[in-house]
Amino acid sequence: MTMRARFYRLAAEALELEPRVAVVFAEIGVSEMPKHPRFYNVGIREQLMVGVAAGLALEGYRPVVHTYAPFLVERPYEQIKLDLGHQDVGAVLVSTGASYDSAYSGRTHQAPEDVGVLSALPGWTIHVPGHPDELETAFARALATDDRVYIRMSDESNHAPVRGDGLVVLRDGSDGAPLVVAVGPTLGDTLVATADLDATVAYLAMVRPFPRESLRAALRSTDVVLVEPYLAGTSAAEVSAALSDRPHRLLSLGVRNEEFRHYGKPAEHRTAHGLDAAGIRASLERFLGRVPPGRAPVSDTVAMS
Repeated sequence: MTMRARFYRLAAEALELEPRVAVVFAEIGVSEMPKHPRFYNVGIREQLMVGVAAGLALEGYRPVVHTYAPFLVERPYEQIKLDLGHQDVGAVLVSTGASYDSAYSGRTHQAPEDVGVLSALPGWTIHVPGHPDELETAFARALATDDRVYIRMSDESNHAPVRGDGLVVLRDGSDGAPLVVAVGPTLGDTLVATADLDATVAYLAMVRPFPRESLRAALRSTDVVLVEPYLAGTSAAEVSAALSDRPHRLLSLGVRNEEFRHYGKPAEHRTAHGLDAAGIRASLERFLGRVPPGRAPVSDTVAMS
């Protein structure tokens, strides 16, 4: 079952079991949901969707809001900032489409900027699950609070869920080995890329608040590699803040901050951004100085402190 299919099931169950839950859609996914008095479809009016959610929250409901990432985060950004944030009310925003899952629909349906955009607002918890089971856990926790929560679903999924909270170390390297942090659905390709490398590999599915202390504890060298499924460098400032008193080098891998004017399949876009196993491995080897110096892939962002 995909994350999206799991979410529709969970949202329908929440309507039946949780009297505080209200679900607000903007046409996308409506056919997957049952008729219910607390299920609202506002049509293709995403700004209104967030405004309605804020009104429901002010009345004591726990609103769940869903559509494609660019229509959920970017188009109604002012309403997210003011109707939710400035009024200090909560909602659970659940997106689909991720960075390039809908590459076949063009740039209008892509949002590699979403996590960075929401991170600019205070008080948001941001989940990037890498498996449907992780989505279910994040959704259940979000419903149990009144916080502002963003859950970023993807069609890409790791082979198995990762159990544990925060930064989870999956493989220990030796002292002096780089720390490679894979976020959400990048884990599978990251594990393949590092299979024969001496590296500590860790996993992260909740990126805000960022686990600064856990990162410090896991790092036993100067080198950090951050593999994110959205805009490269989105969490670079968090890593730098966590290590502000320690010499370190940071390689940020992710979707490059350039216009990529191509349609295609998600896997083709992943490869183009250097986020497949081969691309991650090539970037690691350059960063660690294991290949002759040359021009780094455009998806690489290297910072030194």
